[in-house]
Amino acid sequence: MAVEFDKFYKAIGHQGAGRINLESDTFKAVLTNTAPDLAASEVLADIAQIPNGNGYTTGGVTLTSVVWTQPSADGKWRFTSAQFKWVASSGSIGPFRYIVIYSDTSSGDKVVGRFDFGSAITIPDGSEFGITPGTDGIFREGKGVFA
Repeated sequence: MAVEFDKFYKAIGHQGAGRINLESDTFKAVLTNTAPDLAASEVLADIAQIPNGNGYTTGGVTLTSVVWTQPSADGKWRFTSAQFKWVASSGSIGPFRYIVIYSDTSSGDKVVGRFDFGSAITIPDGSEFGITPGTDGIFREGKGVFA
């Protein structure tokens, strides 16, 4: 299932001002069933996470093997990581509809963007749910087109 990643508007400014460093910050992913406001959300405290328990830890999972690179000469940069996931144990996790990625290094834990799955998901006890970034990574940036 291909799911788009939408950046929070303020994250673009934080990235440009160096308050979010895609090369060196530690990034985490959290689950929420409340639609994060792309225009207004700025920090993790703006996100209503699902309750802690059954394999979900408030504050989320840490993304590993994070890379910010320009993999080709097409002018686009790619932000990616290894697969990240949650495993339900002693009960289900959820429901949740959104996965939010944030910088755990930045002041206030600034949010970067969100995946929207379109409807609520519950991870049954004993099952796992994860994101495996594709060839374009989690998101790409660069090379505008002007008319």
